[in-house]
Amino acid sequence: MAYSDFTLSRVKKELGVTVSEATDLFSNTISVDPSDLLKSILKRTARLARLIGTEKAKSEFLIAPVLAEVAARFDYQVSLFSGTEFNVDSERGLQGYCDFIFSQSAEQLDITAPIMTIVEAKNDNLKNGIGQCMAEMVAAQIFNAREGIEIESIYGSVTTGTSWLFMRLTKNLIEVDNCEYFINEVDKILGILMLPFKNSISI
Repeated sequence: MAYSDFTLSRVKKELGVTVSEATDLFSNTISVDPSDLLKSILKRTARLARLIGTEKAKSEFLIAPVLAEVAARFDYQVSLFSGTEFNVDSERGLQGYCDFIFSQSAEQLDITAPIMTIVEAKNDNLKNGIGQCMAEMVAAQIFNAREGIEIESIYGSVTTGTSWLFMRLTKNLIEVDNCEYFINEVDKILGILMLPFKNSISI
């Protein structure tokens, strides 16, 4: 069993979390204007991502540039991992590969606690990735605790590149935002992605 085997029902049953599905989590989050570079990249690649239509294309042409912008905004005091193996508890199925991981560490060669955000890419159906992303968020919480670092909340997102759904894990409660954000709202997406780091990293 791996992260990709988790459905929402399995997460609730096997990982001991409660899920709240009607929460407006980020309505007051301050938007962040994208850099001219990100605007240029998205303008150039968005059409390719849509026409190719695969999960890989969307990850490379839409998702990765947005996430790289976050790392750059914090002068790479946060690390970003892509397609990295993240094995935490094989007996519970918390193992496998994560599409993207943000850590509040400048160390880029190895995943280092605290892990703050998990981003799971899906081709065209956000719902298909919710359980998987939630399982990865729980794994991140366990990973941080094992390293002796207690983080109040772990953030997660499932995205097709053009649409983004965000979640937050606090203790054993996962809140699912009731808003879906789109790539033309990249300023809002950046604001949410940067939120976990703003109180501890100066920009």
